[in-house]
Amino acid sequence: MNLIVAVDQNWAIGNKDNLLVRIPNDHKMFQQETTGKVVILGRKTMETFPGKQPLKNRTNIILSRKPDYQVKGAVVVHSIEELLKECEKYEGKDLYVIGGESIYRQLLPYCDTAHVTKIDMSYAADAYCPDLDKDEDWEITADSEEQVYFDITYHFVKYERKQDHEA
Repeated sequence: MNLIVAVDQNWAIGNKDNLLVRIPNDHKMFQQETTGKVVILGRKTMETFPGKQPLKNRTNIILSRKPDYQVKGAVVVHSIEELLKECEKYEGKDLYVIGGESIYRQLLPYCDTAHVTKIDMSYAADAYCPDLDKDEDWEITADSEEQVYFDITYHFVKYERKQDHEA
């Protein structure tokens, strides 16, 4: 399972139900990475989408504690167990956890790859992703050249969960 996220210097991801900043190349990378795949998200994240509609050309799986929550064109599950059962229908490499904060925290143990857009700024925020730089289970395996959008610099960084080398 993959995690995909854009974070600031403090691993913040959002403020007041909005992204911290919109960077066209980040959105393009997200679209290229997830189109034709399965995205896993929480109800609150779904409700920030245009028209509160699922992302096109992807299978959308929404994790919500609300028992009667439904979204046309999406699969809604109500527990991690139910989510993992649903995910068995797909290849792990095609699963992308896309937020928000509680979904990242709950599903990080099931992820082995993280695609992180690291923005070299600090924003006012109320939502965060777990800091993979402080997690000894993760290592950087790829880092792009510095990217610039107006006055914002950022990098596309790939993290992978360290494999146990004990045979």
